[in-house]
Amino acid sequence: MKKLNRINTGLEKLQPIKVVQFGEGNFLRAFVDYAFDKLNKEVDFNAGIAIVQPLKDGMVNMINDQDGLYTLFMNGIKKGEKIQDIELITNIVKTINPYTEFANYLALAKEEELQFIVSNTTEAGIEFIESDTPDMQPPVSFPAKLTVLLYERFKLFNGDASKGVTIIPCELIDYNSETLKKYILQYVDLWKLEDAFKTWVSDACTYHSTLVDRIVPGYPRAEIEEYNNKLDYEDNLIVAAEPFFLWAIEGGDDLKAKLPFHKTDLNVKIVDDIRPFKMIKVRILNGAHTAMVPFSLLHGNKLVMETVNGDFTGKFVNSVISEISETLDMDKNEITAYSEEVMDRFKNPFIKHALADIALNSVSKFKVRVLPSLLGYYNANKKLPVNLTFSLASLIRFYKGTWNGQSLPVKDGEDIVLFFDGLWKSDDYEKIARLTLQNKSFWDEDLTEIPGLTKAITIALEEIDANGIEAGFAKFQERIK
Repeated sequence: MKKLNRINTGLEKLQPIKVVQFGEGNFLRAFVDYAFDKLNKEVDFNAGIAIVQPLKDGMVNMINDQDGLYTLFMNGIKKGEKIQDIELITNIVKTINPYTEFANYLALAKEEELQFIVSNTTEAGIEFIESDTPDMQPPVSFPAKLTVLLYERFKLFNGDASKGVTIIPCELIDYNSETLKKYILQYVDLWKLEDAFKTWVSDACTYHSTLVDRIVPGYPRAEIEEYNNKLDYEDNLIVAAEPFFLWAIEGGDDLKAKLPFHKTDLNVKIVDDIRPFKMIKVRILNGAHTAMVPFSLLHGNKLVMETVNGDFTGKFVNSVISEISETLDMDKNEITAYSEEVMDRFKNPFIKHALADIALNSVSKFKVRVLPSLLGYYNANKKLPVNLTFSLASLIRFYKGTWNGQSLPVKDGEDIVLFFDGLWKSDDYEKIARLTLQNKSFWDEDLTEIPGLTKAITIALEEIDANGIEAGFAKFQERIK
């Protein structure tokens, strides 16, 4: 079988770099890169993408080995029928690891046709690290790396306003573009860069907050032979995703003119306010995803589909979504319809979405995606939501790292892992609950101030260890009545 590269596919002509993308993971390749590829193929947008690896360890070398080419499989159900669409994505024209090729990274600032910066560096990626300096090669944080690149472009083009860029972050945090812009300006001040650059960054560049919605399990390791049999070339970067696609971007007519997605069939919405789209998606889809991971792994499941199809775990997820739905100030019919669609997406038989893959950075995900629903429910009803509370207890138990003699797929920052390693040396469940809930670095507030929460988490931890997840949940419900 032939190797996938540009010579073997006759795709040697490269598009000019119009997009610099921070992040090379499965989601960006199945979402943003796919979207720009559609523009190229359907609207002759002629945009090449240069990928910047945001962390020291990444996969740009693998992408380089295939000249930026890879196959996207979109698998799902439409109107009761199974569908599978296959697309060869062809618009990645350069990849750079700034930790080993810093000069090449800075050279991206010279690209005459550069128009867009996109990113997905996870929820933890948009951060301000005060120790970052402009002479580091590269700085640690994504906003600092971007500030360095923008400053280089500003200098190369002598502050030409027409060389400003459109910045579209896709990290799943509130006001992602506003936060990114704020940190860039903080670096401008910290590094004492000239006022003219600060004006250029603020006025010549535009910032657009986003909502992204597509389930992307990534590389279909368990079914890879079946996938390979549908291709006439060898592809080590296959990405599997669902057909559902929603990209909501805050912007006006200027952005619509720059990004003519209205000329494609992609569900890209350029709107004045993305908050309604974001609220329902983050709370229900992402919230349910994050909430299900710990208790379902402890129950013995490995996949999202397995979770929602299980008698106990499926009912639990539905109950979690019901509790979340109560906290949303939106049209109830719209919430119900979206919730049903989410469950159908979770049940997609083509997608083997591993719970272990969703477990990355579970504490920060819980804070952003689930905790607002738990607190909103309590504030509205003056009582704790049973399922969301048990999910939080399951999260704490998950971070012990072992269950029934087996290792659990805990993947988080070293400080978080060390905190729980020390905490779980104790068998005092009240202490474990209290110290975790008090940890403001996790939650930005002291959760022991929520009446009854410490006691409820303590009870849940006791019952999980004594009786397992299913029987433990039943006992938990009895004890907190």
